[in-house]
Amino acid sequence: MTATNERLLTILPAWNEAESITAVIKEIQQELPDADILVVDDCSRDATAAVARAAGAKVLRLPYNLGVGGARRLGYRYAAERHYDIAVQMDADGQHDPRYVRDMVDALATADLVIGARFAGEGAYRVRGPRQWAMRLLSVALSAIAGTRLTDTTSGFRACRGELIEFYSRNFPVEYLGDTVDTIVQTRRSGYLISQIPVAMRPRQGGTPSASPAKSVIYLLRSGLALLLALVRR
Repeated sequence: MTATNERLLTILPAWNEAESITAVIKEIQQELPDADILVVDDCSRDATAAVARAAGAKVLRLPYNLGVGGARRLGYRYAAERHYDIAVQMDADGQHDPRYVRDMVDALATADLVIGARFAGEGAYRVRGPRQWAMRLLSVALSAIAGTRLTDTTSGFRACRGELIEFYSRNFPVEYLGDTVDTIVQTRRSGYLISQIPVAMRPRQGGTPSASPAKSVIYLLRSGLALLLALVRR
């Protein structure tokens, strides 16, 4: 996977994930015994921070809820300040399988950012309706920008190394969908290479998903706005 002297940090933003976080941490420890695990607690109302710390993770707790973008930026800042060679961002609900991290890290040999893609031929994960339309629109537009085919541009399962860790520690977007859409645009415009590998997505291990028909329509509208803002931003 990595050279023996390379240090890897997994970054898990978490908001009210006390129910699932222990299982997620234990699985990462089993699959990636040499990796460090950082949980960024986004001002949870439950015992996420305490549970994560008890499971053996490093924990940073935000005093205010900043959203996933703000939590990830703090994670990258932690990685940059402590000179990690590779950073892998994952969700704290158990949907991202750490067994794919080895393949993602291997893919960093020819790219600066590797995305774990749900719609690239592996697994049975599906979305429908307005959410599917939005994801397809984003994939077409962002593939053109990235100069390579990207099928899952909203995936939060990503790996990067070196200079890009430092770049994200200063520039990682905190706006809605900025942590996915805007990062691809700014990463490519800054001269970094992007690729993807196929991954299978799993059901949540705990907590309650926020999806609903009304929210799917809102997602479609916000996706278009996020893409427009990403394209006009310098």
